Amino acid sequence: MGLLLNALLCQGQTQARPEVGKDVILTVDGEVEHSLKLTLRDLHGLTRLKSHIKDPDGTEAEFEGVPLIEILKLAGAKVGEQLRGKNLVNYLVVTATDGYQVVFALPELDPAFTDRLVLLADQRDQKPLTTAEGPLRIVVPDEKSARAGCGK
Repeated sequence: MGLLLNALLCQGQTQARPEVGKDVILTVDGEVEHSLKLTLRDLHGLTRLKSHIKDPDGTEAEFEGVPLIEILKLAGAKVGEQLRGKNLVNYLVVTATDGYQVVFALPELDPAFTDRLVLLADQRDQKPLTTAEGPLRIVVPDEKSARAGCGK
């Protein structure tokens, strides 16, 4: 029932920034047709959207990235018309490298059920995320804490 998305949502101060196209920064496995390993270059080749949010400190920012649902579709997760009946209880666990986790029910991510846009962002204000923030960040525009990862 569970899908796992393990992402390099944050890095330690001593780790080097991942190289575009070389370093795997995201894996998807669990209840999917096939596991995925994606690099930043792979993410840049997928459908990309932008979202404006306010950080907890009130600062407004424009984030750009890939809707989580698109990554799940790529892995063959049961979404869209397949997300019916017993599949409605399926969920996604996003795990950052520091062990921080967040859980989403698949209907929370699927456009067939919601207008909510949950992004796996890699850019803020048209620049790569800072080392403290990224290289990836979950952005949930309509929640009071609009980010996930790095134990924050």
